[in-house]
Amino acid sequence: MKKKDLEMKLQKVRPFQDPKADLEQYITPANIAADLLFSAYVQGDIADKNVLDLGCGTGMLAIGARLLGAKEVVGVDIDPKALEVAEENASEQKAVIHFLHMKAQEFQGKADTVVMNPPFGAQRRHADRPFLEKALESAPVIYSLHLAETQEFVESLIRSNGATGEVQKRYKFEIPHTFAFHKKAKKDVEVILFRVQTSQH
Repeated sequence: MKKKDLEMKLQKVRPFQDPKADLEQYITPANIAADLLFSAYVQGDIADKNVLDLGCGTGMLAIGARLLGAKEVVGVDIDPKALEVAEENASEQKAVIHFLHMKAQEFQGKADTVVMNPPFGAQRRHADRPFLEKALESAPVIYSLHLAETQEFVESLIRSNGATGEVQKRYKFEIPHTFAFHKKAKKDVEVILFRVQTSQH
């Protein structure tokens, strides 16, 4: 599958019906999701691999991983309403995914690769930390999106867990007007994609 074809399929993934500000529920834009997943795919981290999406929301990254030939995909999210939409999205794409209703840090299991877009920490400082810490426990390779301004914090957290990581991509992440406190119709924030290798590698 070409990246453009993947992006077109991911554009059909429906967003949150009732997004929650405290969970920072913004759907990953299809173009960014497709680029992240294709980056992982060409580096041999998706096809025939067991893939885990922590904080999967409505299934964008999990579905994309399955469409690119992942052997098994698990999506974890705390919000049951988001998971209902994720199940519907996966069914429409004929993507077999195991969705689990729990906090990311409650997940017990292993994967070959984690792909995730955790909360950026705009509402609660370092909200991405428990996601990254669980990812570091769960797989030898991680692809994770973070606010560019938190790069130093993320790098420090990766190092303190005995792992190595590098920024592979930078994106303008468009956040549409979603909540009452949003002042603009949309806002672009700069995000970075980390590829992390843990000591399990």
